[in-house]
Amino acid sequence: MTREQYILATQQNSLPRTEHPQFYPVGIYGWRKRCLYFFVLLLLVTMIVNLAMTIWILKVMNFTVDGMGNLRVTKKGIRLEGISEFLLPLYVKEIHSRKDSPLVLQSDRNVTVNARNHMGQLTGQLTIGADAVEAQCKRFEVRASESGKVLFSADEDEIVIGADRLKVTGTEGAVFGHSVETPHIRAEPSQDLKLESPTRSLVMEAPRGVQVNAAAGDLKATCRKELHLQSTEGEIFLNADTIRLGNLPVGSFSSSSSSSSSSSSSSPSSSAPRQTIYELCVCPNGKLYLSPAGASSTCQSSSNICLWS
Repeated sequence: MTREQYILATQQNSLPRTEHPQFYPVGIYGWRKRCLYFFVLLLLVTMIVNLAMTIWILKVMNFTVDGMGNLRVTKKGIRLEGISEFLLPLYVKEIHSRKDSPLVLQSDRNVTVNARNHMGQLTGQLTIGADAVEAQCKRFEVRASESGKVLFSADEDEIVIGADRLKVTGTEGAVFGHSVETPHIRAEPSQDLKLESPTRSLVMEAPRGVQVNAAAGDLKATCRKELHLQSTEGEIFLNADTIRLGNLPVGSFSSSSSSSSSSSSSSPSSSAPRQTIYELCVCPNGKLYLSPAGASSTCQSSSNICLWS
């Protein structure tokens, strides 16, 4: 054995020998491991609860391939069935109802429909409230459903009623603050037609004449002060079997000649019955009076008679 081998052999025998070698563990142990398991368990419970809530919401809201609940998405648009509430503004192009059901818009306060132009400016508004229905627009029209005829239209200049007949059922009739232009005014069958102005005058004018006709009744014109029948170019024609003018004063004419002749003639004929026939006379100012008819007519010399008022 050489010297080097001897030295190596003696060095190996002199090293201390360990009977139990030391090992270093790798991983999470102790309270860290317990916290990790707790968080994993909590995450698992949260996922299960979230999945259960998602399935419950899908079931309650009735989610399907076509839509959600009463909302159905079709090729023509969106279809709602039943009662629907909108908490925010709704922007749509057209709203339809089903063919077998009406369209109901309901609100606790009022229902307002607005129309705007491309710049967002308000051009028309319809408000349905508890007290009134208001429409703000340049022109308001009501048309017939079948023919499309304008039944009523209103703008800033005029109001047009296009119906064949205007019927007013109020007990006080129709009140007009200004003039009324119409070609025909008539009442219902078996009803009276009354044109009345309680505090002002009533004027009826027409370029070609005014015709008042009562086919099955009486025609009555009353006023408080004066009644004027005026014809500028023609004549006033009264055609009837009997024309009566009541409460007219009886005219009397007296002169010196007539008084002397009446005093000188003291004959038995003076005790004759009083004359009961009168004639109607007119004064130059247009007033009428009655005068006894006979040989001594006073219509030709009515200077004194026409002075009565």
